[in-house]
Amino acid sequence: MKNKTSLIATLLFALVTGCNAFQASSPPTGHLPDSISAHAGVDRQLVWSDEFDYTGIPDPSKWDYEEGYVRNNELQYYTKSRPENARVENGMLIIETRKEPSSGHKYTSASLTTKDRADWLYGRIEVRAKLPAGRGMWTSIFTLGDNIDDIGWPACGEIDIMENVGFYPDRVYATVHTEAYNHILKTHKSSSLPVPQPSKEFHVYAIEWFHDKIDFFVDETRYFTFENEGTGRGVWPFDKKHFLIINAAVGGSLGGRQGVDDSIFPQKFYVDYVRVYQGN
Repeated sequence: MKNKTSLIATLLFALVTGCNAFQASSPPTGHLPDSISAHAGVDRQLVWSDEFDYTGIPDPSKWDYEEGYVRNNELQYYTKSRPENARVENGMLIIETRKEPSSGHKYTSASLTTKDRADWLYGRIEVRAKLPAGRGMWTSIFTLGDNIDDIGWPACGEIDIMENVGFYPDRVYATVHTEAYNHILKTHKSSSLPVPQPSKEFHVYAIEWFHDKIDFFVDETRYFTFENEGTGRGVWPFDKKHFLIINAAVGGSLGGRQGVDDSIFPQKFYVDYVRVYQGN
């Protein structure tokens, strides 16, 4: 389904060219605005959120799980409803990646999804998070079209709001996958941004999704825009609803390119909140 080797070219590009200047402006935790003004001057209302202001497993009315071995030659086993790998405490969602055997795999972790719980068409999706660190980690926040079971990937479209690999820790990536633009055809569309110590500081990773473009942000820095070329669904499948996935993987086709440092585990992926805003 989702093979993220499209980031390989982006890694090389970033090493050669650098990227946009980073402007940090992460908001403090706690305040939940019921409306915002998007960067394009559009007013939006809060339509869905999880502030993680409870304790225990993630709210089952909002989150489901990917389970088992899923994709990309990754090394972890994704568990379901297991607090050791996904829990809410102290106002945070914690996805914990552990070095422990499970079902023939060497590591356990979690991948949370809103599939069959919530999905959206257009708007702003933002996640305030602090990332895991260490060689072998591969952390993602992304969306998939909710018609994936009917038409498959990449026809459903995929929006990678944020990806980070442990062997190149101070940079995050944005990528869009479609039938016309994907790593298989070597036509993928992506960009990256240097972010100082994302494993030590919280940042807001966000998209603002319109009928004609998708803008990608870290805090107040817009560093990638993917535009609707008006040439059909092969380029722009993003006129259908998408659901959200938040996961922490180990190894795999990109995350494992420089091996895995077993001394780093356990690793924790902290999510302060997830918020979705929509409106005209």
